Amino acid sequence: MTIQDQYKRICTSATDAVQQVHNGDMIIVPTGVGEPPSLLTALSEKRLAFRDVKVAQILAMRKYGYLDPETVEHVRHVAFFYGGATRAGGQQGWIDFIPNYFSEIPEQIEREQIKADVVFSMASPMDAHGYFSLSLGADYTMAAIAKARAVVLEVNPNVPFANGNCHIHISQVTALVESSEPVLEVGLPQIGPVQQAIGKHVAAFIEDGATLQIGYGGIPDAVVMQLTDKNDLGIHTEMLGDGILSLIEAGVVTNRRKSYLRGKTIATFALGSSRLYRYMDRNPALEMHPVNYTNDPALASLNDNLIAINATMQIDLLGQCGSESLGHAPYSGTGGQSDFVRSANRSRGGKAFIVLPSTAKGDTISRIVPSLSPGTHVSTSKNDINYVVTEHGVAQLRGKSAAQRAQALIAIAHPKFRAELSERARELKLI
Repeated sequence: MTIQDQYKRICTSATDAVQQVHNGDMIIVPTGVGEPPSLLTALSEKRLAFRDVKVAQILAMRKYGYLDPETVEHVRHVAFFYGGATRAGGQQGWIDFIPNYFSEIPEQIEREQIKADVVFSMASPMDAHGYFSLSLGADYTMAAIAKARAVVLEVNPNVPFANGNCHIHISQVTALVESSEPVLEVGLPQIGPVQQAIGKHVAAFIEDGATLQIGYGGIPDAVVMQLTDKNDLGIHTEMLGDGILSLIEAGVVTNRRKSYLRGKTIATFALGSSRLYRYMDRNPALEMHPVNYTNDPALASLNDNLIAINATMQIDLLGQCGSESLGHAPYSGTGGQSDFVRSANRSRGGKAFIVLPSTAKGDTISRIVPSLSPGTHVSTSKNDINYVVTEHGVAQLRGKSAAQRAQALIAIAHPKFRAELSERARELKLI
């Protein structure tokens, strides 16, 4: 049987394809725009026919019908990381959550700590050798494919065929459906004067030839906008977005001076515009790999001068970062922040930056606090933290005492809160 015959034999409708799911199954779905809309829509429409099915994913993008508190006994979402589509459900308790380091999800799947009965994924068209590319989200999906009873692909000509360890052969596919809708596009966040100021502080520490990991959000992208005068930067990151693409197109990113995987932009998932997706297609300068490869500190740190830039929502005077909850209420997840902070700390010449505005709610609340709000989920520990940046400056904490940390963080807090923070620090015997 030819690969074309195999393709025709397993090509079906989305409604029929979801019948590969059995009661009690865990369906693994890739990060972000790697989610297959036709399959998840069909699952939503048929959800009352199932019992105790779970859909596990980092960063769901769309509010599908199955995201319904009234039908969670049929199909329930399990978040590795909350986003706009799932945050309210997580805070209300009808969407479940599995705490994790992004880099370790594949290992948890391999060890069957996280079930992977079925995989639903977007995929590029099949090449002449029978391979599809899961370019939009190699992440933990490749590990799930190795474990799954059934692999169901949504094949779309708008999905790029990227290089790297992100390919699956037709012989591994149980069923597939075809779609042609444009891949969901995600624009750059809004950037204001506070974000620009933070970006300038960080950019001053980035030397020519450095390798970058850039997290998602307005402040990391503000850093990117300050780097147009740099030379020969490299990319080893988890998320490939339009900010990075702009540096590539400007000739700022060349990857020529990387000490690990020289000449290659490395990422595990893509989240951007159609321009980004076109850039990814069969580009020899780009490779998409599973997250246990991109985010493993032992591998990522092989890049000398690795710069990790990630955002937090609150930090205490010891340097503990609450990046994923508002007190007890979940907001996002750990993601790859801890992975890359540790990677940069291990890298020769590396620097890990945690960035945040100094205040929230119109300058009425300080984001630098004596102690984290009760119930806050700690994302990056006091032992890992290095550089902290607000619009008021930079605090370097690694190797510093508790008193030195408190003083450095108070110095970059908003001026209206510095006296109060100093008083509380004295009460806590920090200074």
